[in-house]
Amino acid sequence: MVGRELRILLHPGSEALPHNLEALIGRLHQVLGGTEPGSVFRDQLLEAVPRLRAFAMSFTRHRDNADDLVQETIVKAWGAFDRFQPGTNLNAWLFTILRNQFHTNYRNSRREVEDSDGKFAARLTAPPEQDGKVALHELQVALGKLAPDQREALVLVAVERVSYEDAAAICGVPVGTVKSRVNRARAKLAELLDFQWG
Repeated sequence: MVGRELRILLHPGSEALPHNLEALIGRLHQVLGGTEPGSVFRDQLLEAVPRLRAFAMSFTRHRDNADDLVQETIVKAWGAFDRFQPGTNLNAWLFTILRNQFHTNYRNSRREVEDSDGKFAARLTAPPEQDGKVALHELQVALGKLAPDQREALVLVAVERVSYEDAAAICGVPVGTVKSRVNRARAKLAELLDFQWG
């Protein structure tokens, strides 16, 4: 149930891609068009954009920043096309690039004003109009209270449905650590949302 709710929260559904991301994809189609070997890679790369956006949202919790992170990931992935090994898990490779880019950006932005408690961001949102929006907002707030490593593991496993093994490779930790982080994240979400597991 939590995985389904998180997918609703993090995946934009039928929402159109923002103009800047759509423009990047259009440029990729122009530059990479044709039937050369890179076109299969291009198609797979573009298919991964919605999942990359959802994963980026778990880090940034802000759509514009998430879209910027996805753009950086796509550009880096295309630049490293020759290093990708066909037959391996492209999504895991892309998630790793995105994760590393996020941490690089974070280290570079330490001098910026942080909003770790979310108070500033909360002032920028409008109150929800329906119960479903309230529930999703509560889930988003609770998700923001998780430790970053737990949130990352939970999103990979419960939202993106990445295997524990692939999640461990993406995060650079043992499989048992990922399982433990997911378990602690689920328990903490249940506590924060006063949810009773059936």
